[in-house]
Amino acid sequence: MTRILYLQSSIFGDQGQSSQMATAFIEAYQARHPGTEVVVRDLVNDGVPHLDLARAGALRGFADSLDDEQKAVLALSDALVEELRAADLVVVGLPMYNFGVPTQFKAWFDHIARAGVTFRYTANGPEGLVADRPVRVFASHGGFHVGQPHETSTTFIKAIFGFIGIEDVRFIYAEGLNISEDVKEEALEKARVETEAALAAL
Repeated sequence: MTRILYLQSSIFGDQGQSSQMATAFIEAYQARHPGTEVVVRDLVNDGVPHLDLARAGALRGFADSLDDEQKAVLALSDALVEELRAADLVVVGLPMYNFGVPTQFKAWFDHIARAGVTFRYTANGPEGLVADRPVRVFASHGGFHVGQPHETSTTFIKAIFGFIGIEDVRFIYAEGLNISEDVKEEALEKARVETEAALAAL
């Protein structure tokens, strides 16, 4: 049985364009692969807190001993890491806010990037400790940004997953969504075609 981890990061929830694209992909995958299990991690509404010093101390080992709150932080991190390790396929709904990824997604990654757990440093540089698996990112942009120096989300996503060992990261974009209805429909249709190709390749 295949298990999908779906990371939703739109502040519009299920109504966000990135969420709708990701959900359409997941539903089409389930239709082709009955019995597929989907684990949803809503990074906005179910919230992964942003880092503060106490959280960093729990996750990075800054403190010699952990208090109850820090133990809870570590337990959440362990659960997030296990969700990722248990997934055969990761689907990310990723809007772009102010040229970057949503801070909620960054907070999620801050809780899974743990030395000795998901990566380690070696004499030859960092080494990822998470087995490679497909990650499909459904990215929505209000304007046209792909390939521009200010669009940092693509590079960031590839870098962070690669850092922990996941290299099979591919994007389906819908751009120009806020320009006009015609441009929006054209972009979404292009994304639908690319979604079908992504499904066929799995």
